[in-house]
Amino acid sequence: MFDSSNPSYLLPCLTKESYDNIFFVANLNVLLLTVLVSLLPATTQDIEKAFLQNNPKILYSLFSAKSSINISLPEPISFSDQLSNQQAYFLFRKIFSAFTTFEFYSEKELPSDLENQYYIFKARWSFRDNKNNNQYVIHIFFYLIEEKSSASPFRKSLKNENSKNAWKIIEIKAEKI
Repeated sequence: MFDSSNPSYLLPCLTKESYDNIFFVANLNVLLLTVLVSLLPATTQDIEKAFLQNNPKILYSLFSAKSSINISLPEPISFSDQLSNQQAYFLFRKIFSAFTTFEFYSEKELPSDLENQYYIFKARWSFRDNKNNNQYVIHIFFYLIEEKSSASPFRKSLKNENSKNAWKIIEIKAEKI
């Protein structure tokens, strides 16, 4: 263990206070990383809950309010565009009314790069078309970033708003299995 009070360990160009500041910043970074990682499971659970309950309000609470959301979904949904968080809410409200989820589970829950504050969540989504009862299975990817909360009046009016959630969706892509 490093003992900053022992002058033999100090580099000549740094003072004891400099070493103490470096250790303080390092400990603060570890603490912040721990907090961010602890919020990640709640975010992925909320995504799973939104799909399993066919509830766009839960999903909306996870959309970024600061950037557009890039959404690209294959057939039978066949959609690709950049939307605001409110447009994405209405898109998923339409999707969840036309398709019923019967299975949604995580296939990847490991952080991609927490130092750069992003994460890719991969899941398997099985759903049924309500018109013809055809069943589909896709891999769906959620690109999440760490973002400070800024709730709009529309966002506040929706139930299930999780203002403590620091991880926000900025991209959703999917591919057929």
